[in-house]
Amino acid sequence: MGRRFPDWMKMQRASGENYSRVKRLVQDYRLHTICTSGNCPNIGECWNAGTATFMILGDTCTRACKFCATATGRPLPPDPDEPGRLAETIRSLGLKHCVITSVDRDDLGDGGSGFWAQTILLVREANPGITIESLIPDFDGDPECLDRIISAGPDVVSHNLETVRRLTPVIRTKAKYDTSLQVLRYVAASGIRAKSGIMLGLGETDEEVLASIRDMFDTGCRIITIGQYLQPSPGHMEPVSWVSPEKFTEYGKAALDAGFEFVESSPLVRSSFHAEKHAAPREN
Repeated sequence: MGRRFPDWMKMQRASGENYSRVKRLVQDYRLHTICTSGNCPNIGECWNAGTATFMILGDTCTRACKFCATATGRPLPPDPDEPGRLAETIRSLGLKHCVITSVDRDDLGDGGSGFWAQTILLVREANPGITIESLIPDFDGDPECLDRIISAGPDVVSHNLETVRRLTPVIRTKAKYDTSLQVLRYVAASGIRAKSGIMLGLGETDEEVLASIRDMFDTGCRIITIGQYLQPSPGHMEPVSWVSPEKFTEYGKAALDAGFEFVESSPLVRSSFHAEKHAAPREN
């Protein structure tokens, strides 16, 4: 369908004083962000606001999902100093809220969940009062791995469903639709806020999107993001369609009507967009 973007997909230019400061700190502390690894369209807006989504456990994923720009292959062993560097970077930025994600580490016995827990605890120790969202892999639905994350006490645990049931085996490699729902259900049952998101423009139907919204809600998840899929490189699958802003508004209303507390639904939305709002109680 070509790579010409519709008018509503215009993105803020990645520049500015705060953008440069965040970029410099990330480079100085040898950290990774999904903002750059995932070619996020909101990097200009978010980094200018002094926020970023930090990616731990390296920058190489053991999975090769067709929608994702993150490098895939055999990762290096986890860097034991990475949690401390991340905690210090967040302190230097003066953040009140942070989002942490990671690559999949199927090569590790615990999927990296112990490293995850250590990171969350160190970030909170170095940044008293901060709120933390952990955007986690599925850990194959292993309750012991999920318990390590939950016990570390993030304010929000996010795991993305990514797409509708029919398209999951098409665009995701090892991940399964029902495993992702299982993860969300387990997190929500723990009492921690569960969050998820899907991408549109991959060939899904209205009925399938609405079914996925209901599926996420039924797990106890109460925060949802809905955005347009963008092809991160010529080697990745192309979007099947550009979903209009009006259609995103329609899906957002459907999610609110279903009972979701927080809904972000527009073409440029990504899972960490306006994430700081999702850690705070909703104002009635």
